[in-house]
Amino acid sequence: MQRRHLTLGLASSLLAGLTLPARAQDDGEFLILQARYGTENSQVDVTGRLRELARQDQRFRLTNDLFGVDPDPGRTKTLRIYARDRQGRERWFEYRERDWVDGAQFIGWSGGNWGGESRGWHGERGDRGERRDDGDFTILYATYGTERREVDVTGRLRELARRDERFRLTNDTFGGIDPDPGKTKRLRIVARDRAGQQRSFDYREYQTVDGSQFVGWGRGDWGGNGNGWGPQRPGSGRLVIDNASYGSGNRRADVSEVLRARVRGDRLEAQVSNELLGIDPAPGQRKTLTVTYRRDNGRASTVRVDEGDWIRLP
Repeated sequence: MQRRHLTLGLASSLLAGLTLPARAQDDGEFLILQARYGTENSQVDVTGRLRELARQDQRFRLTNDLFGVDPDPGRTKTLRIYARDRQGRERWFEYRERDWVDGAQFIGWSGGNWGGESRGWHGERGDRGERRDDGDFTILYATYGTERREVDVTGRLRELARRDERFRLTNDTFGGIDPDPGKTKRLRIVARDRAGQQRSFDYREYQTVDGSQFVGWGRGDWGGNGNGWGPQRPGSGRLVIDNASYGSGNRRADVSEVLRARVRGDRLEAQVSNELLGIDPAPGQRKTLTVTYRRDNGRASTVRVDEGDWIRLP
C-alpha cells in the first residue's frame, strides 16, 4: 500500500511539472476581431479597452464605467464583440448593460493578442488601420468647469489627445486650473456627428476620457485656431457662440452651452423662452437673451432678443 501511494505521488508530481495544452487555459473557439459599445444610433470602438479588461479577468460585469464613456445617454447600451470561428466564419456576441461577459470562449482572451479588424455596428468590414483614429464625431470645442464658471480648454485637449487615446480627468490635466473651487468640475466636449447634428459629451472629474469616438483624435488635424476642430467647409464659416446670457437686470444666467447645443448646420433658429433655455432667472419679469457670436475667427457681433421673440443666427 505504501509503495502504491509513492507511485501515485510521483505521477502527480510529474503531471504538475507538465505544461497543459494552451487550449485548456486560454484558447477558445472564436478569435476577436473588434468590439464596439453603444446603441444602433451611437457607438464607439472599445477593442483596446476590452483587451485591458481581458488581461485583468476572465469575467466582468458590463457597465458604463468600464469604458469611461456613455455613447448614447439615457439608452440601454450593448457591447458587441465581432469574432471569427476556426472555420473562418464570422459572427458577433452581444452583451447588454449589467450582463456578465465571459471570455472563456475567445481565443487568447487574457493574452490580448487579438483585435485590429474594423467592423461596423452590423458587422460590415471597415477600412483597416485608419479606422483606429476615425470616429463618429467631429469636435468643435471643449470647456472645463461648472455650469456657473468654465474655461475654454480646446487647445490643451488637443495636446492631450496627441499623447494618448485615453486619460483620467483631474484639475491637473489642464495645468492645475480650477475654474470653480470646491465644486465638482466636468469636461464638456461639443461635437458634430456625421449627419451634421451637434451634441455634448460630459465627463466628470476622475472619469476616464476615451477619444476613440472622435474623428482625428490622435492625429491633431483639427483645422484652425480657437473652436475649430475638424476641417472647415469651403465657402462657409462656422457659427461660434462666444457667450450668451438670459434674464432681466442683474438677475441673469449664462446659457452659452444651451445655445451651442442648439446650433444646426451652422445656424441657430429658435423661439426665446424659459423652456428653450432650461431656466427662469427672473420669475415674473420680462427677460432678454443677449448673444455674442461670430463666424470662425471673424469679428464678433452681439444681438439682444426679447422673451417670446425668435433668434436667428447668422
